[in-house]
Amino acid sequence: MSQAPSRTVVVLAAGEGKRMKSATPKMLQPLLGRTLLGHVLATSAAIKTDRTVVVVGHKADEITAFLAEVAPEATPVLQAQQNGTGHAVRIALESTPDLTGTVVVLSGDVPLLRPETLEMLLATHERAGAAATVLSAEVEVPGGLGRIVRGADGGLERIVEAKDASDEERRIREINSGIYAFDAVLLREALGKLSTDNAQGEEYLTDVFGILAAQGHRVAIEVAESWVETLGCNDRAELAQLRVLMRDRVNGAWMRSGVLLLDPATTWIDVTATLEPDAVVDQNSQILGSSSVATGAVVGPDTTLIDTTVAAGATVLRTHAIGASVGPSASVGPFSFLRPGTRLAAKSKIGGFVEAKNAELGEGAKVPHLTYVGDATIGAKANIGAGTIFANYDGVRKSHTTVGEAAFVGSDSVLVAPVEIGPGAYVAAGSAVTKDVPAGSLGVTRAQQRNIEGWTVRKRPGTVSAAAAEAADITSDQE
Repeated sequence: MSQAPSRTVVVLAAGEGKRMKSATPKMLQPLLGRTLLGHVLATSAAIKTDRTVVVVGHKADEITAFLAEVAPEATPVLQAQQNGTGHAVRIALESTPDLTGTVVVLSGDVPLLRPETLEMLLATHERAGAAATVLSAEVEVPGGLGRIVRGADGGLERIVEAKDASDEERRIREINSGIYAFDAVLLREALGKLSTDNAQGEEYLTDVFGILAAQGHRVAIEVAESWVETLGCNDRAELAQLRVLMRDRVNGAWMRSGVLLLDPATTWIDVTATLEPDAVVDQNSQILGSSSVATGAVVGPDTTLIDTTVAAGATVLRTHAIGASVGPSASVGPFSFLRPGTRLAAKSKIGGFVEAKNAELGEGAKVPHLTYVGDATIGAKANIGAGTIFANYDGVRKSHTTVGEAAFVGSDSVLVAPVEIGPGAYVAAGSAVTKDVPAGSLGVTRAQQRNIEGWTVRKRPGTVSAAAAEAADITSDQE
């Protein structure tokens, strides 16, 4: 049985991307949980390959650092001067002088390319024993894309760049995707014969096909099922179009797997997020990063989850959550902010206009309204009244507050950390607690109320309040 040829992926990621008009390199522009380059690397990693070489150039240090983080197995190769795609591939091959087998060349800005399509390209190339194979696509308006010129027999004759094409060639709707497979040895030989005699004065990788065909080598074409997979981008508008196309692909896959998206057009799910069947995502919601939503959970409307876990049966309504965990059948919102380290146990509740940070709620605990909970542990079945503040910061350091099981904190209280409210203890409404409240005790820090009669009429004469007070006095005298 013959051994399968080795496979090397070369990703072209050296371009500046001037039209992005961004301090961030084009290849590192974000797109639904990954960068443009990250999507291409994920696709190449999903097929069987022996090595990956990434040609870097503009802001090479940033892209090399990115590779070290997300694809440490990839080898960056510097193209100091961008003299064309042929020049870039030649530099990549020079870094691996003994390379044989199949070389796959990918552009770093084609995030919608699927592994299945790349496998089809490789299968066609290797089955035919071709010297070179191009992935093409049928496009209604080819614009500035290179064209596939076929011979009388329907085979590939050559690839022509749009700037070098004749009027007749520009009418061709089959375009070059910039995605190729080559025989490594023949590719290396052909690259040495490239010239810069063209409209852009660059070494075109596409000229390799004409060179190999002229030498009598077999060149092949694999037509992509959808032209969408071949789309790259040059500016922010095109990047936005890719984002919409990827959103629709991601959302369609989740809906087919059993997730209910009530308004897919306003739902954005990163490719790194996970959802289970019968999860529900309402309109204007984002599931980002490593977030997960379990069966029966309801997220939204108007909710953003970043690296947040929502367990089965939980509800998260009009909430912004970062690095949080919402337990089974727990509820959050509306208009709440869960900051990193917030953990809700089963059946616990964070209600409207609550901010929580590094806070743990025990099973059945409730923080229903208008409260800040910072650096706190709240025991099972405890209840925190409206307007309570967990004062965790003294201007120098953060301190922790503990509220015991089934404790009750009255409305408009301030718990000044570090402090502990014992199990079953009560804090009277309006108290500022600076000392521990033992289990089963009542903590009260309110001053005695004093009423100063006639104050409004004397101190605020001529106001509507004074008039109302005077009218009330007259009514009282008449009675």
